[in-house]
Amino acid sequence: MTVNESTQDLELLSKLIFSCGDFSQSDRVASQPDILARFDETLLDSMYQLDLGRLEELRLLAHSNHVVVRAFRPLQYILAELGKNDEAHWVSNALANEAARIQKATGFLSEVCTRLADAGCPVTVIKSLDHWPDLGSDLDLYSGEDPRKVVKSMQTCFQATPTERSWGDRLAGKWNFEVPGLPELVEIHVGRLGQTGEQTAVTISLMARSCYIDLNGYTFRVAAPEDRIVVSTLQRMYRHFYIRLCDIVDNANLLVRGVVDFNYLRDLGSRAGLWDGIATYLKVVADYVEAYGGGRPDFPSFVTECARLNLREVTYRRQFLRIPIVPHAMALYAAELKNLLRTGDLRNSLRLSLMPGLATAAALGQRITGSDKGIW
Repeated sequence: MTVNESTQDLELLSKLIFSCGDFSQSDRVASQPDILARFDETLLDSMYQLDLGRLEELRLLAHSNHVVVRAFRPLQYILAELGKNDEAHWVSNALANEAARIQKATGFLSEVCTRLADAGCPVTVIKSLDHWPDLGSDLDLYSGEDPRKVVKSMQTCFQATPTERSWGDRLAGKWNFEVPGLPELVEIHVGRLGQTGEQTAVTISLMARSCYIDLNGYTFRVAAPEDRIVVSTLQRMYRHFYIRLCDIVDNANLLVRGVVDFNYLRDLGSRAGLWDGIATYLKVVADYVEAYGGGRPDFPSFVTECARLNLREVTYRRQFLRIPIVPHAMALYAAELKNLLRTGDLRNSLRLSLMPGLATAAALGQRITGSDKGIW
């Protein structure tokens, strides 16, 4: 796939999600009879030209960005309306396969949460269920219990095998487990958040303000909206420096539903030294949604005032939206480190100070061996 085709596919997925009505209620998309009127002739023609080979490429991109369900539901309807019955049937099968995967994974996730709680290790689901009705490629949890107790409980309850931990995993207080019969890894963050495990203050809020939701016939303990945004910001703006399409949809969903307490979010983010990163992240989300026909998600002016970049400065490479490391990501890192030092948190300051060295080692490993395994 050429760069242009790849960009066009991302744009098509974005249009399918944000131009097809209320993207926070994707079950309602296919019932809208005026769906074709939401697309210009050029975009409709590009969908008409989709063959099975291009649809598979589109599915792979949607899978990488955790938006298969949210993008393919309207696509199936549109292809049928355009008379592309074979292609619409192919999309229907892709949706059925994804639904089966999600059903199996959520059943396992529910059992993991229940049995860990019974073993004295209550957990909160983070990130994975934010994508609903889609699901991520692994199952992410947070626990405030002793790490040894969590690991032993996973091994005892599920005969789970911990995967080899990288330097970054050890610093971050993170374990990945292979569970027999489950294709997805179970990833558990224990006591810490952030790339080097430097964020411990926000974990108190994460557990204390968690709530329960019902999905797919199961009940899950999940983070509150503000904590979801903080966790997502840490992952995207302070760790990976790229944003998946699902991150845009997930956080825009929270904004348009009006469930975010921005004053609390600002206070929490400021105390953790993350507020500028949060504000920047939300600004990029709002810019992207507006650019692809979803309207402008609303938030207070003090969010925009603290944002350090906008969508024009974000690039698209290797399937994701890329945040410029210099100067933007470096400035956010410096602000977080400065805040930890200012508050006298020397231990976590030392942890965070290791990040440039890890990043350099990972970059060298990637260049020499083609992999950063064992580092990040």
